[in-house]
Amino acid sequence: MTSTAPQHRERFLRIGEVVRRLGEEFPDISISKIRYLEDEGLLAPRRTQGGYRLFSEADLERLQKILRLQRDEFLPLRVIKDELDAPGAKERKRKRPTALGS
Repeated sequence: MTSTAPQHRERFLRIGEVVRRLGEEFPDISISKIRYLEDEGLLAPRRTQGGYRLFSEADLERLQKILRLQRDEFLPLRVIKDELDAPGAKERKRKRPTALGS
């Protein structure tokens, strides 16, 4: 007898895999930068008993958002953290600056 319920198991990535997945869009991404962002409280990946970081797809999306806000909008990490932790942060979109005189 087979189960009809879908077997959904979230796949977690180690930090090296995260760097490889993001390397094309963010060529300067490194393991040390991800560790730094974790130390600053912007990321909180799961840990194995051995201490390895395990990143979910949600962690990966949050990291991409952090890196884009840094790169595209030049926001400091403190502002990025406040914005991501604010209630309703997922629904809110940032406004891009408009050119003067247009």
